[in-house]
Amino acid sequence: MNYESFFRSQLDGLRREGRYRVFAEIERRRGAYPRATRHRDGTQGEVTVWCSNDYLGMGQHPKVLAAMHEALDRHGAGAGGTRNISGTNREHVLLEEELADLHGTEAALLFNSGYMSNWATLSTLASRMPGCVIVSDEMNHASMIEGMRHSRAERRVFRHNDVADLRRVLAGLPAGAPKLVAFESVYSMDGDIAPIAEICDAAEEFGAMTYCDEVHATGLYGPRGGGITERDGVARRVTVIEGTLAKAFGVIGGYIAGSAAMCDFVRSHASGFIFSTALPPAVAAGARAAIRHLKGSQAERDTLQERARTLRRRLDAINVPHLDNPSHIVPVMVCDPVLCKTISDLLLDRHGIYVQPINYPTVPRGTERLRITPGPVHTDADMDHLVESLEAVWSQFRLRRAA
Repeated sequence: MNYESFFRSQLDGLRREGRYRVFAEIERRRGAYPRATRHRDGTQGEVTVWCSNDYLGMGQHPKVLAAMHEALDRHGAGAGGTRNISGTNREHVLLEEELADLHGTEAALLFNSGYMSNWATLSTLASRMPGCVIVSDEMNHASMIEGMRHSRAERRVFRHNDVADLRRVLAGLPAGAPKLVAFESVYSMDGDIAPIAEICDAAEEFGAMTYCDEVHATGLYGPRGGGITERDGVARRVTVIEGTLAKAFGVIGGYIAGSAAMCDFVRSHASGFIFSTALPPAVAAGARAAIRHLKGSQAERDTLQERARTLRRRLDAINVPHLDNPSHIVPVMVCDPVLCKTISDLLLDRHGIYVQPINYPTVPRGTERLRITPGPVHTDADMDHLVESLEAVWSQFRLRRAA
């Protein structure tokens, strides 16, 4: 087999479909975010970032940076090992305590990423309980699906956010079988929110555990940033709350929160935890500083929601279609992979606006979009520039579609 030819042919197919992904080399500048420097072909130019998951700009916050500098000076760069072998630093322990307090749970457990926390936890729980059946929302994230697959447990799928269909699936399972209902709180591409209380009602009725991915909600919702489960007063009803440190909290890492026994069970059996080097202590310190700040500050959350409402209103005024949802995520619908990439390129090259095109397999074919994430770091002038630029580029898109 000509392996190189095979690789090239597959990549050519992605290009023809408009799904070939090109990295935008963006250098965020401390103190200037969302302004960043774009590096391309040996040149540099300024761009404004409108698609970051650093939703609140905490990756630039003085408290976070100060905590990381102090921890770096105290502990050095890396953790030096896995959590089991020399890698458990005081910063990790304090962060897990902070996360447990955030969610009102007995314990929390750190992972190196949100992807790993989903993959390792779901695969461990489902594989270690004989006869476990996972009941999964059809729109769950790839990391959750990979964990389910790796567990080799039976998996049933219910229609997205459809509690009646969830009940139908649960009712068809053996009463005595272990069951785990897996879902997200805020879905990252459409921005819709799960009816968590109703899902918990159904799970409790049929004796199922619940697993809620809160990565796009922690720090952003609830009076202390505990997510939708905190906002809706249902955190104590969820068996496993999974979150990330890489979005609202501005650094990197993932975690689960729940009972002490559940966290200890995963800690003791999850290969993705056992065999991974621990997070650098400075990262853990920065995450803890972000969490502590957002527990006591509502200003960032309030401004985030105001920015999202303002952008939706202004998109309506220029007739640019977007998915209506109750969250901070604003998906501008293009519904064509080639045009989605074209619009993104025009915004970046001509207007200095960086919004990444989202294509299959991240979203279903025919639902390609620009996923815009306005936040408290975006000024009124930034908003004016985005809307004016999008209107100018969108007019070309309309003409092209009409042709």
